[in-house]
Amino acid sequence: MLQDKQREKLLNVMAFFIQSTRFCGKTKLFKLIYFLDFEHYSATGRSVSGMDYYAWPMGPVPVELNDQIENNDPNLCDAVEVSHKSLSDGKTMVVFTPNIEFDSKLFTRRELGLMESLAIEFNAAKADDMVEATHLENLPWHQVYEVEGRRQQLIPYDLAFKKDDEQAGSLTAREHREFTENYK
Repeated sequence: MLQDKQREKLLNVMAFFIQSTRFCGKTKLFKLIYFLDFEHYSATGRSVSGMDYYAWPMGPVPVELNDQIENNDPNLCDAVEVSHKSLSDGKTMVVFTPNIEFDSKLFTRRELGLMESLAIEFNAAKADDMVEATHLENLPWHQVYEVEGRRQQLIPYDLAFKKDDEQAGSLTAREHREFTENYK
């Protein structure tokens, strides 16, 4: 039950960002969901989408979602149509078209506010801008990939906490994990 709700939220997050921003291909979408999850986690101790992110060369990647897109997962394709567009520089862009109506009732006011602020901030950003934004020093991807040299490895959500907030945030996150494990 909890996992179905999480999946529904992820699909709606995707629909929201696809509809609310320009140039929303796969790279930009991944970065928007990453920012949403890590910023929300730093405030509440839980992510919005439930995705795990890995430190790939171009930034954080939700590998499970990436695999579903690459393999045309039927559950994903029912909610979001995936196609490809050739760009003038010879590259190909993954293009999404939502097949579902965004359902704001699935989200808290905090989640909706964060989604809206990210959509405004990155509305006209292109994939390269998004990659650059995730590579900034002191952000979780930079810590795992550059500082620790753990390429292709999991980016721990606890890196979202500022050093001063780390203990309090870790406690909140642990309590949330314990709660959700009891209801699986």
